[in-house]
This record gives sequence, structure tokens and C-alpha cells, in this order.
Amino acid sequence: MNFLAHIYLSGDSDLVTIGNFMADGIKGKDYRKYNREFQIGILLHREIDTFTDAHETVRKSTKRLHEKYSHYSGVIVDILYDHFLAKNWSKYCNIPLDKYVEHFYGSLEEHFNVLPLRIKKMTPYMITNNWLLSYASIDGIAKVLEGMNNRTHNRSQMNLAVNELVEFYEEFEMEFTSFFKELIAFSKEKLEFLSAQKAL
Repeated sequence: MNFLAHIYLSGDSDLVTIGNFMADGIKGKDYRKYNREFQIGILLHREIDTFTDAHETVRKSTKRLHEKYSHYSGVIVDILYDHFLAKNWSKYCNIPLDKYVEHFYGSLEEHFNVLPLRIKKMTPYMITNNWLLSYASIDGIAKVLEGMNNRTHNRSQMNLAVNELVEFYEEFEMEFTSFFKELIAFSKEKLEFLSAQKAL
């Protein structure tokens, strides 16, 4: 899953949410350098990624893109799924998306010094361009995919995947909705389990 889903699945703790958000910048057992709530977020992120990568519904979405985008298909599906979460946000959260995102950005700025270097470099661009809110529109997703393609020096051609989003919109949305229901339940269970552990 991409940024918005990981943030949403972190529960009510700002620190767990920051840990989940920054987890890709933390390797192996380096998570132990952080305080407990950050650790929970990092480990939750890893559990979510493992569950997502192995899920047959996600693989169905990925397979639709694989011939054209090869190993970038999974990254594209993560981004497309964030679009459907943002678009249907009111079904999942009582706080309006703009207010939710604004709170998260404030929390990011408050805890900026804790972020790994890689995440620190990215965060100002995320906030300035309001990535999380932009996911709700196809135009916003097109810009995200364009940025990802630029980072691969145009090798991935990920910018073109907005065409598949439009062509198979209903299929992707149905797959997201089905999968995300399971992911919410899985993440809640894992968060409760991690929170109950004496040592992580």
C-alpha cells in the first residue's frame, strides 16, 4: 500500500502513524533505535506490506499491468489503491480528508527530526504539493505517476498507467474495496498484537 493507506491503518496514535510512514527508510533491526510507538508503526508497516504483496486480489490488479510495466506494477497498484481510498474517504473515516491530512502534515513537521534522511528529503515536497489530498483525483494520480516515472529516468513509463486506471477503473475499484476490507481487519489485529507485546 501507499502513503495514505499506511497512515490510515495506523490507528489513533500520531507516533505509531509517523513510524508507519517512515518505515521504508528504516532497514532491518534499526527500528530498535526508536521509541516504542515508532517501533510499533514500523513493524505494522512491514506486516501490511507482507499481507498486501501475498494477497490474491492485489495480484489480480498487478497482473493487469505486468506485461506493460513489469516489476513496477506493484508500485503502480499501491498508488491506484490510494486513489480509491482518497476518493471514497468518507466511507472509512468521519474526519474529512483535508482535515485529516492537515493534521498529519502538522504531526510530520513536529517530529521532522526523527525521520530518516530519505524521508526527510521527500517530506517537504509531499506537504508543499499536498500529495495525500491530490490522490482523490485522476489528475492528481497522473502527477504522482509522472513524478515516479521521472525518478526512474523514464525507464518505468509509469506515467502511462493512468490510461489503465481509466480503462479498468471499475475493476480496480472493486478489487480495492474487497481487499481493503480485509486489510483493515488484518491491520487492526496486528496493531493490537504489537501494542500488547512487552518487547518488540
